[in-house]
Amino acid sequence: MSTTGPTATPRSSVATNRRDRPSVPGTAGTSGTTRTSGTAGTIRTARAATGERAVTRPILDVHELRKHYPVTEGVLRKEVGRVRAVDGVSFTVDRGETVGLVGESGCGKSTAATSLLRLEKPTGGRVVFDGEDVTGYDDRELKRFRRRAQMIFQDPTSSFDPRMSVGEAVAEPLRVHGMRDRNRRRAIVGDLLDRVGLDAADFDRYPHEFSGGQKQRIALARALVINPDLVVADEPVSALDVSVQADILRLIERVQSEFGLALLVISHDMGVVREICDRVAVMYLGEIVETGPTEEIFEDPRHPYTEALLGSTPIADPRRRGQGTVLTGDVPSPSDPPPGCRFHTRCPAVIPPDDYDVSSATWRAVLDLRLRVETEGIDLEAVEEYVTERGRRAPTP
Repeated sequence: MSTTGPTATPRSSVATNRRDRPSVPGTAGTSGTTRTSGTAGTIRTARAATGERAVTRPILDVHELRKHYPVTEGVLRKEVGRVRAVDGVSFTVDRGETVGLVGESGCGKSTAATSLLRLEKPTGGRVVFDGEDVTGYDDRELKRFRRRAQMIFQDPTSSFDPRMSVGEAVAEPLRVHGMRDRNRRRAIVGDLLDRVGLDAADFDRYPHEFSGGQKQRIALARALVINPDLVVADEPVSALDVSVQADILRLIERVQSEFGLALLVISHDMGVVREICDRVAVMYLGEIVETGPTEEIFEDPRHPYTEALLGSTPIADPRRRGQGTVLTGDVPSPSDPPPGCRFHTRCPAVIPPDDYDVSSATWRAVLDLRLRVETEGIDLEAVEEYVTERGRRAPTP
């Protein structure tokens, strides 16, 4: 197989349609819920192209990945705390599989992606890619690793140099990895632009001349130009119109089928995840709280946060409006996460102590009040005015 561009034969005959592929065992973080047995790095048995049984490992095995940012103060920049953006995340991605990493904004999804690709240096944990731990790679080994693992960034506009034509931008990875023949680079990029729904003649145009959907197609072409085994797509359709989203999702599935890619899709859009992912990992405040096959997660969520996340998805049925779980309170700071389950400060299913004979909803309201008092304090003057006013309105006996 050629290693110079996307004209090569696809790597694998593994089926890539989510509904046609068998379920693959997955893992969760130590504090989360998992639907399947097995641990990260478990050797899996899969069908080879010959029809015989073959033993394969996950293409990506992330174990207890952590990324902390120091909080400093003073001239000497003394460390006074840490922002725990990613705090012990574990999951796997198989060859030809699509895994979705979901959660609300600020939960650490994008940081996990940049850390596992070594765009940022992880604080701890292991990232095993095709049997090798990439966290200890030097610059030469990292270059070799990035030949096989690429990323599609969230904002296609800011990810392109406005001074470079789109052809030069897509061809740059080929040049970085040693292809000096300019005509050959141009031929490969032109072929790939055709594959993603554009035209080879677009090579000499500049990013500002394209719409958002077209830029996302170009970003996909740039990620595929060196025939990677793994592509991490960070919110690939979040900035696009719904009709354009559908086109891009179909394109991603088709390209995955052609090239046998493993995909890690990062999104907060549960509809997108359900459409293209085989398995889902749900992330909250730097940790994975639940993981499992996509349909099981959507049909029978077991973690209260997953239920709330699914309940936030718009439903085109007026009879089912208002049936979702409503979360109260604010997301805790990752620099000072709550002890125990990090979701307990907002959890609607919090269990009251045995000494209190109250419902979960009542206990949730009590905890919300306590949190407000701890963070905002008590306005004694307002309380006094309220009591006085209630006294005036009370009927005289």
